[in-house]
Order: sequence, then C-alpha cells, then structure tokens
Amino acid sequence: MELLTPGTGLIIWQAIIFIALFFLLSKLAWKPIVASLKEREESIQSALDAAEKAKIEMASLKSDNEKLLKEAREERDKILREAREAANRFHDEARAAAKKNADRIIEDAKAVIHTEKAASLRDVKAQVAMFSLNIAEKLIKKNLSDDKAQKELTDAFIKDLKLN
Repeated sequence: MELLTPGTGLIIWQAIIFIALFFLLSKLAWKPIVASLKEREESIQSALDAAEKAKIEMASLKSDNEKLLKEAREERDKILREAREAANRFHDEARAAAKKNADRIIEDAKAVIHTEKAASLRDVKAQVAMFSLNIAEKLIKKNLSDDKAQKELTDAFIKDLKLN
C-alpha cells in the first residue's frame, strides 16, 4: 500500500511548488488572461450590439423600402389616372371638334342649298313670266286684231286705273 500513498516530503514539495506556481501565475499570467477574457467579452458584446444595431437598421431600411414602394405605386397610379384623364379629354375635344366641323359643313350645305333653291325659284319665276308673256301676247294678238276690241280694252284699263 505504500506504493499508492505518497510520502509526506513529496506532498510538501508539491504544495510548495503549487503555491509558487500559483503566485507566479497570479503575478505574471493571471492579469493578461483576465484582460484577454475581458477583451474577448467586450468584443463579443460589441459584435452583439453591432448585430442588434444592424437588425434595427435593416428593419428601418425595410420600412423605408416599403414606404418608397408605396409612394412609387401611388405615383404610378397618379400618372395612369392623369394619362386616362388626358386621353378622355383629348377624345372629348376631338369629338367636339368633329361635331363642330360637321355642324359647320351642314350649315354650309344648308346655305348652298338655300342659295341654289332661291336661284332655281328665280329661274322658274322668270320662265313662268316668260311663258305667261308669250301666252298673253298671243292671246292679245288674237283678241285685239280689230279696232273695236282694242278700244274696249283701253277703256277697261282706264276705268281700273285709279288716279291720285
């Protein structure tokens, strides 16, 4: 059993070496180890903070993108609405201009028809007058061939004539 239990001198020497090593490590290595652990903790915390900040910024960018998309859609709708209104206005103006032009053409045609009608009526009246004169001339020649008939006709005209 002696092999399994260490000697007292060995335990003392190991305790002295352990205390010396502990003292030496606390003076030389403990501060750099703690500082590096602290530095690592700070870098991890700053990385977490940066990640959180990036997450917030991404959410902000996403909301900005959604806002921009909404504005772009509204602008597109506005442009389309204005284009439709302009097309309708143009269509209405073209229709009004065509109606005005058609009305003017109709009025011109009516004026030409009226003028032609008046000219035709004048021609017909002139021809009727000419025919009437020819017929009257022939009748008068036939009826007034003797002097007695001429004298009666002139007397009748004089009676019908009212003098002022």
